[in-house]
Amino acid sequence: MSGTLVSTNNDTIRGNLRNLRIQTKGVQMAALESPSRISVDDYLAFEQTSKIRHDLVDGCLYAMTGASDRHEELTANLLAILHSHLKGSGCRVYGSNLKIRIGDDFLYPDLFVRCATERGDPFFKTDPTLVVEVLSPSTQEYDRGDKRLAYQSLATLQEYVLVAQDTPAVEIHRRSRRMGARDLPGAK
Repeated sequence: MSGTLVSTNNDTIRGNLRNLRIQTKGVQMAALESPSRISVDDYLAFEQTSKIRHDLVDGCLYAMTGASDRHEELTANLLAILHSHLKGSGCRVYGSNLKIRIGDDFLYPDLFVRCATERGDPFFKTDPTLVVEVLSPSTQEYDRGDKRLAYQSLATLQEYVLVAQDTPAVEIHRRSRRMGARDLPGAK
């Protein structure tokens, strides 16, 4: 689906999302789970009118919560640095309001870089070369585990960077074996 959204009845979707519960896959995230999982087309239509953002994982919606001021400062600074660094390169940096599609799942990273000549879908991208997550106490296990595994399944991803917000620490996972970073599968 490239830029075209099917019409759907958002009241029906919202009605099916009444069961609010906390998922405990090693992370505390609010999950709105419908009795029957939500389709990709319904998710994309729903996200267009929703007042809050949601990740879609295995057909379940996960509400994205707000961030701390430190988290936002780090994200904004990293976005500005990357934007300046990438000028003239053909690559673009995107912030946390644009999602990445991985199969039928959609995730909102804190920021990512994409190096492609065509713009692709205006509401999600499928080919990031760099993904950066600023760690939060409630999501760091998920960011290091399931989320990393999802991102590394993307053939275009070269680096996955985790930035601590409470200590001066950065973890870099790379496809290539340079600078002692942890390798992503497929490293050469």
